[in-house]
Amino acid sequence: MDSKRALSGTLVTAAAFTTFTVPGTPTAWTESRPPVVRIGTWTTKAHPKVAVATPNRNKRIALDQVVQRSWNLQEFRCLDNLWTRESNWNHHATNRSSGAYGIPQALPAGKMRGAGRDWKSNPETQIRWGLSYIKGRYGRPCGAWGHWRSHNWY
Repeated sequence: MDSKRALSGTLVTAAAFTTFTVPGTPTAWTESRPPVVRIGTWTTKAHPKVAVATPNRNKRIALDQVVQRSWNLQEFRCLDNLWTRESNWNHHATNRSSGAYGIPQALPAGKMRGAGRDWKSNPETQIRWGLSYIKGRYGRPCGAWGHWRSHNWY
């Protein structure tokens, strides 16, 4: 559960326990008088930190997906080199001359629609689509990176 959902509508309840003692009488909890409990409830106006997609966060997402595909760390390094040069891991990166979009620089950008409706704003969807594209066309990220080094595109 993310912090935004955790704090949304959260009520914080606090209990304060107070004992009253009379001089010369024992103060054990087991006495005939139970402790007085005061309960207060309030809501917070603090805003939770919203996760911002950063290149490092996007790289962690990609590393998880690379591992899920049973590719090794070298494949991730090739992917890192490739997508650093393509978009610098920015999921809003747009190539003004070609119209390529997102982390994998899909061209046309709408091709990523098949990976999810949130392809314009969700780096995880873009990465999933990009890895699927790489697997289908080059077999693995190092194959795509080798093609990029030879042709300056993939």
